[in-house]
Amino acid sequence: MMTLHWSPKSPFVRKVMIVLAETGLTDDVRLVRTPVAMSRVNLDLLADNPLSKLPTLVLDDGTPIFDSRVIVDYLSTYAESQIVPTHDPARLLALRRQALGDGLLDMLLLFRQERNKPAERQTPEWLTGFQVKLDATLAHLETEAPKLDAAPFDIGVIAIGCAVSYLDFRFPEIDWRATHPQLRDWLARFDAHASVARYAPQDDQPA
Repeated sequence: MMTLHWSPKSPFVRKVMIVLAETGLTDDVRLVRTPVAMSRVNLDLLADNPLSKLPTLVLDDGTPIFDSRVIVDYLSTYAESQIVPTHDPARLLALRRQALGDGLLDMLLLFRQERNKPAERQTPEWLTGFQVKLDATLAHLETEAPKLDAAPFDIGVIAIGCAVSYLDFRFPEIDWRATHPQLRDWLARFDAHASVARYAPQDDQPA
């Protein structure tokens, strides 16, 4: 049985969990709750991933796979539907959308880390830069929303949905819906998907 180092609040783990559900492999993976934090290294995870990052998948033979993009690509080989398309232009489009979703998540993690510092330790220029990038990404996704609606449920759609959902999870005070109605409506339909609803992010532990 494969083992997945896992956290219910990691958006990158959530992406993998949705793909597991879509590929019918959920029961073939043992989940190991693995707390990680910037302030300490998880030695159990370090043994499988020298970066000590989630998610990390360990195959039956002990081979570790990371990061989420590589895990998803591996799991997609078991899918009847093409979670990761194999031919262009569909493949290029899905991977580009995945890069956008993952990039938005990377930025939001840094944005949150900076905002959580005491006011005297924050760097205003960084906060401004993060906000400019967030505004630009949301504006892009507002125009992209009709195309996402028409797209297959592939890794590009999944990555973008996980990223925008993380914005709600960690930045509930940002009212992006008021100015992005097409993206709002698309996310509601994304969130209603069975595998997406099953793995909504949760704050189960402090770490």
